[in-house]
Amino acid sequence: MEAFVGALLSASMDMFLKKIASGEFADLFRRTQLDEALLDEIDTTMASLQSLLHDAENKQINNPGVKKWLNKLHDAVFEAEDLFDEINTEALRRSAEANQVLKKFSSYFKRFNKEINSKLSKLSAKLKHVKNQNPGLNVADFSTCVVNVTPTTPFLVKETDIKGRLDDKNKLKEFLLSEDGCDSEQKIGVISIVGMGGLGKTTLAKLLYNDDHVKDKFKVRGWSHIPKKFDLVTVTKTILESVTSETITETNFVKLQLQLEQSLSNKKFLLVLDDMSHGNYVDWNSLSDIFNVGQTGSKIIITTRDERVLLPRLKSLDVHHLRYLGSEESWSLLATHAFVEKNCEQYPNLEKVGIEIAKKCCGLPLAVVALGGILRQKLSLDHWSDVLNSSIWERTSGDVQPSLLLSYRYLPAYLKGCFAFCSIFPKNSILGKETMVQLWIAEGLIAQPKSEKSWEKVAEEYLDELVSRSLIREQFIDDESKDFFGDEEVYYEMHDLINDLAMAVSSPYCTRLDKYKPDESVDKSARHLSFDSEEYDSYDKFEKFHGLKGLQTFVSLPLQESYRYADFVSSKLLSDLFSTMTQLHVLSFSNYQDITELPNSIENLIYLRYLNLSNTRIKRLPSKTCKLYNLQTLLLSWCYELTELPKDMGKLEKLRHLDIRGTKLKEMPVQISKLENLQILSDFIVSGINEVGLKIEDLGKYPHLRGSLSISKLENVIDPSHACEANLEMKKEIDKLRLKWSDTAPSNSETQSVVLEQLRPPRSLKRLIISGYSGDKLPNWLGDPLMISLNSLQKITLDNIPSLTSFPRDGLPKTLQSIMILRCGNLEFLSHESFHKYTSLENLEISYSCDPMNSFTLCSFPVLKKLDIVGCYHLKSILIAEEASKENLLFLKTIQVHSCYELESVSLSGLPIPNLSRLTVWNCNKLRSLPESIKTLTSLQFMEIGHLPNLQSFSIDDLPISLQELEVTDVGGILGNTTWEHLTSLSKLDIRGDDDIGKALMNMEVLFQPTNLDSLYISFLEDIECLGKWLQHLTSLHTLHIEYAPKLKSLPEKGELPSSLKELHIRRCPLLKENLQRKQGIEWSKISHIPKIYIDYQIIQVLAPFGFKLK
Repeated sequence: MEAFVGALLSASMDMFLKKIASGEFADLFRRTQLDEALLDEIDTTMASLQSLLHDAENKQINNPGVKKWLNKLHDAVFEAEDLFDEINTEALRRSAEANQVLKKFSSYFKRFNKEINSKLSKLSAKLKHVKNQNPGLNVADFSTCVVNVTPTTPFLVKETDIKGRLDDKNKLKEFLLSEDGCDSEQKIGVISIVGMGGLGKTTLAKLLYNDDHVKDKFKVRGWSHIPKKFDLVTVTKTILESVTSETITETNFVKLQLQLEQSLSNKKFLLVLDDMSHGNYVDWNSLSDIFNVGQTGSKIIITTRDERVLLPRLKSLDVHHLRYLGSEESWSLLATHAFVEKNCEQYPNLEKVGIEIAKKCCGLPLAVVALGGILRQKLSLDHWSDVLNSSIWERTSGDVQPSLLLSYRYLPAYLKGCFAFCSIFPKNSILGKETMVQLWIAEGLIAQPKSEKSWEKVAEEYLDELVSRSLIREQFIDDESKDFFGDEEVYYEMHDLINDLAMAVSSPYCTRLDKYKPDESVDKSARHLSFDSEEYDSYDKFEKFHGLKGLQTFVSLPLQESYRYADFVSSKLLSDLFSTMTQLHVLSFSNYQDITELPNSIENLIYLRYLNLSNTRIKRLPSKTCKLYNLQTLLLSWCYELTELPKDMGKLEKLRHLDIRGTKLKEMPVQISKLENLQILSDFIVSGINEVGLKIEDLGKYPHLRGSLSISKLENVIDPSHACEANLEMKKEIDKLRLKWSDTAPSNSETQSVVLEQLRPPRSLKRLIISGYSGDKLPNWLGDPLMISLNSLQKITLDNIPSLTSFPRDGLPKTLQSIMILRCGNLEFLSHESFHKYTSLENLEISYSCDPMNSFTLCSFPVLKKLDIVGCYHLKSILIAEEASKENLLFLKTIQVHSCYELESVSLSGLPIPNLSRLTVWNCNKLRSLPESIKTLTSLQFMEIGHLPNLQSFSIDDLPISLQELEVTDVGGILGNTTWEHLTSLSKLDIRGDDDIGKALMNMEVLFQPTNLDSLYISFLEDIECLGKWLQHLTSLHTLHIEYAPKLKSLPEKGELPSSLKELHIRRCPLLKENLQRKQGIEWSKISHIPKIYIDYQIIQVLAPFGFKLK
């Protein structure tokens, strides 16, 4: 890939000169008694060199001499950065150790100053030499070379802004919602979206993937980016993680195959295989077979640049070519992005130039959108003409589109460095906002904030501006996937071609080690490096890094600890790394499970600003960690074995981010109270009056906290006035707050009530958790209508508050979207008359709470999506209020009623619930009947009923024809004299038995004939000895599971098993297991033709076409 020198250089020079202009370095020189005249010389020369930089960046494309000169300038500027790092670190060390006897170090100070002044003199000479070697570059006013603007509000692309693709979307959507491509031979419909990079294949696929109608049809959806070097294990894991929203740590392909098969079996799924390449057909065979276990009507979308791409054994019904945008469509798209919230007709002089620019994008939407972001920054004819007439359009070689290179060229210097740094992340990475902010700050890429603005706010504005310029995209993660991606709420991604651009402008200084190219060399000038962590990372993997003396970034990927990978790294690496790579600014070893301690040589990393040890097994940090005076970010989340922090942490004056979620810390060192620059403090542990750690009043020393804060061990607050000193209300950037009293702590309800009243949160709060509180009432600030302190609150959880009896008189804040009541036994729930106030409520959970509630009336929740009522032991009835209107429950999709032992009736009649798709009624001993209106629930797809011993009437005839999955436990009447033929959508049936069910299964000749039943589970049938002939009538049955039938000895004869059966699972059936011994058991001949057989989780047989056969 062709490299373009300049991105990091622009940023470094810009930051360097801004620091000098701010007086930061001059003050530093005075305090350390260094030669200020040398600083002035360096400042003057650097400013002169900066004025040549813009012309050099343009001319390097066609002039190798200019590129060579830029490389020399790079070396000199990086040398300046390292030298000033050394000076600044020495000043920090002196400040931290000021209480020691300075006379002892007077000779050291003189020697240090002499050495530094010598280095400064050499640096000044080197910069002058580079300046004198100017290869014919023109001086430019740097401020006019780029468009510097105040960061704008992110412009997020909406479906209506995707020009020229509506017909494509409608055609593909019609294919997805129809049964096209599916027949008796092939149940899965496949379509390929074909086009070159930048045409919008992935964007179009995402629009379809997130379409509401598509989501309603496909309850199982998965998305996998296919790497260029195909890796079957990685691709299978990615698909499995996507469809389950769970972390998969398994690496054995056969086991992954089985897990994926179970996840897709009998389900109507949608898979997107993004960016597939031609070839690897043999490897795809195994996955193609697995896809066929899905329900008829499942679909696969392939995006690819090569129309030869096909999935073996799956016919591709259609190849959908994405065409290039026409001239009018290109101009329309460009205008949409260039004139955000402005009328392009107000700028008639720009239209002609804009049309010509749009033509130069050659119909590529990505290029049009990126240039629109650049043009938007300055709506002037001169600026637009400059873009149109740029020499970059003449560039015909290389991997980067000229239009994209232009979008980089017009970035201000401060954004060039941030953008280039993103190249250390692989294509298709999902990057959290907080992660990017912390890394950019650590790398010195964020300009000195003005006035009261924080570094973090400036970094967020940079992110917003990169989004605005369409160089990164905001990625919205649905609620089901948030646990998989982690705790951050805002994520970003970068298009493949933009990633290529970032790599081109940052090479060779930013690099990433490709696990598929282990022998690839690393340039000795590399400053920032990332690598994919693997299950076992040997020492040999890292030997090539030993010569990288200037390396500043060493990052293992992924950074998110939520992936919970169990990786292992050579212990020798840490010791060697800390001894050799002493210039590191950023170091991450997250997710390595064998890291239990750090060597004392960590004190060598004196320039370290970011240390990530999340999800390791580290027990404690060495005291030498407190000599890392530059440290800004320390991430220790989910270090489950971490029991203490170093006592001298007060020396880490620069620390801004401390994440200790999920640790075993019992107290916080008292010196942490000195860290007044903290912006992120995930947890604050309150120590008792006779303990050494921090007290609640110390929390007031952190005025700048933002994001999430958990305050635990609040039982240690004895004097409520000290809680007031925490000054929570003034911490305006806190948006998530947890207030926790220990479950085992002795209770003093009166004191705790006053303490809670004093812990008034800021108005910005969005989420609140109160846990373990022993008071009988909630604080006034939560419900007083005259107070608007919580007018942003969206989610509240009240957990383990056994003495709480009532809500505030005027209820909870009306802005709430989620209310979770857990383990609040004495609480009397809100009256249904007050429900109308909660017009934003989407999720309501009452779990093991509200014992006084004997009736729950559902009404007046116009946007409620999910209702969970669990463990309400005195609840007798659930009904819909008569006064409720037809619009009140239109959004309700899930109802779960569980372990309500006194519940006698559930009535959903009187109102339509048109979108209810999941209904669970479980473990309700006194329930006599199910809702009489189930048949009217025309969207119901999943139903689970069980452990209802007094259920008197339940008929299959009452179930709606939309039902796809039914799970029944201990409800014998289900197998009575009834028919199932109307359940034409039923694909999965799970029967967990009792005596009645067992008898019915043995005696039935014809049980039922649901034509689409694909999967049948039969379990916990203690007395059943044989199965009847009814199985042969299930003509679509693909998978049969039989579990825990200790007396079962035989299966139906071979001809009495459905011919469609492809998979048989037998578990905990000892007699049957003995009779099914491979080639020996008396029952083996009945099942030997079935392709896949598993007994007690062991693979007994896998026949072709599933890949192999056991001998």
